[in-house]
Amino acid sequence: MRGNGNGSNGAQTITASLDPSQISSEIKGLNKQWERASRIANLPAPYHSPVSHQDRDILDKPIQELVQDVHNEKTKPTDILRAYGKVAIQAHLQTNCLTEVMIARAEFWAENEIDTKGPLAGIPVSLKDTIAVGGFDSSVAYSSNTGKPHLKDGSLVRILKDAGAIPYVKTNLPVTLLSFESTNDVWGRCTNPHNFNYSPGGSTGGESALLAFGGGRIGIGSDVAGSVRIPAHFSGIYSLRCSTGRWPKIGMNTSMPGQEGIPSVFSPMARTLGDLTYFTKSMISMKPWEYDHSVHPMPWKEDEERDAKEKKSLRIGVMRDDGVVTPSPACARALEQVISSLRVGGDNVIDVDPPSPYEALVIASQLLNSDGCKTFRSPFRWGEWIDSGASQLTFYASLPRPVKYLWYLWVKYVRKDSIWAGLLQSWHEKSAFEQWKLVAQRESYRARWHDWWQEEAKLDVLLTVPNATPAVPHDGMKEAVSSCGYTFMFNLLDYTCGILPVTHVDRTLNQLPSTFHVKDLNGVAKGAYTHYNADKMHGLPVGVQVVGQRLQEEKVLAVMERIERALERSGKKYQLLEVN
Repeated sequence: MRGNGNGSNGAQTITASLDPSQISSEIKGLNKQWERASRIANLPAPYHSPVSHQDRDILDKPIQELVQDVHNEKTKPTDILRAYGKVAIQAHLQTNCLTEVMIARAEFWAENEIDTKGPLAGIPVSLKDTIAVGGFDSSVAYSSNTGKPHLKDGSLVRILKDAGAIPYVKTNLPVTLLSFESTNDVWGRCTNPHNFNYSPGGSTGGESALLAFGGGRIGIGSDVAGSVRIPAHFSGIYSLRCSTGRWPKIGMNTSMPGQEGIPSVFSPMARTLGDLTYFTKSMISMKPWEYDHSVHPMPWKEDEERDAKEKKSLRIGVMRDDGVVTPSPACARALEQVISSLRVGGDNVIDVDPPSPYEALVIASQLLNSDGCKTFRSPFRWGEWIDSGASQLTFYASLPRPVKYLWYLWVKYVRKDSIWAGLLQSWHEKSAFEQWKLVAQRESYRARWHDWWQEEAKLDVLLTVPNATPAVPHDGMKEAVSSCGYTFMFNLLDYTCGILPVTHVDRTLNQLPSTFHVKDLNGVAKGAYTHYNADKMHGLPVGVQVVGQRLQEEKVLAVMERIERALERSGKKYQLLEVN
């Protein structure tokens, strides 16, 4: 049963000829959707009423102001919850962004469990479906994981409640987590609130759709190849990819447990930059290392944040092209807008040529799938739908090596496509010996980047696009699955990265030149550009990526603020979707 384009799963007739395990998969997916619909229908009356003037006052305030209102007893946490809860339901009806609807329980938590004097007092927080909340599933969109609620909250949720925040919904994602779309059998297809024919991103796509629509101000996702950054770019919100050890990670479910070649990191997402910064700072102020052994005991670095804000001129490098997929006109225009705005403000913005981004794509893709794609496939029931991009990865990994070698030779020497050939060449399950060699290559690559950054480029931060194109249309990952290099590289390096929205696709300004021919591109670029169409994409968001070195969350957020101020001075600050 595959999700259709209207934000829900199309019903299928289940016949006696189907395998029993497939019937179980079908029924479990429908059961979760019925359960979700029932939870929404049975919410108290305020959640089904129109947005009131009081709600509008709440929705228009940054979270820092709302927290002060709760501290001063001017606003009740339940009032904030109900304001965002009703918009979250509207967002879901439009985009199918929600999975577990926890609002009824959140009313109890708001009255009985949260700290109303904490740094996030009364603030609703949405969570990616993978995050453990006591009493609710974390299915990761596998039907085999449904009906298995967690017995207790994970460390991240305990921190949130102790900080005064209210978890209220969990959000949609792709089965396998290895996609820039968010579609599955269990919950259905999530759509982009700017254009329902396009993906909101993945794997944290439900979060980006919800926040872009205005059904929340802050949320939490995870990122292993761009999964909080691509959704921010596709949907027009803000996100921060933290370095490993800065954000809690214990008490989650995943599609690839034990995969540490490219560690996944949980990280914040937000509707505005001010909320993203305040949320990140508040979480670190809670000393998350006392809840989770994987977090570094590293308080907020006020001096680093202050220096990045107050320094008269920053040295900012620009990576315009990764040598694999040249950015589309829409994404190149967004990057150029930021560059010109920063230069007007006095920053020293220079083009740079860093160590090979293509090498990073090869190493990272081999490390992430060194098990031959076995782990993310193991929870599937027979007949259960798999994301088209993940299906491509599996197909390449399962080819017999002699066949794959002949294909590699044909691609490299007949088609003369060394980029695509280099990715295909070793796409198979790795032995421990091969895995260790890849880890050694990763560490050598990281050392080269560090030396280049410190000794040659001498940068404060790096700017680049988040992706070569704006959002992909539904099922577009079949072709675009390998076009992830602009984010994936920084997972390999474990660098801190932030995304901020800049502009929208313009059908007049962002057409491909008449000399452009998809057939002339390498295999990765061809997949990316298969779906680029400025007419159809008109109005979709386009962002930029700000990159710092490891554990530089404070600096990256401060530079994002510097960029947004520069855009605002030039009259080009991004306009969010309005909450209806």
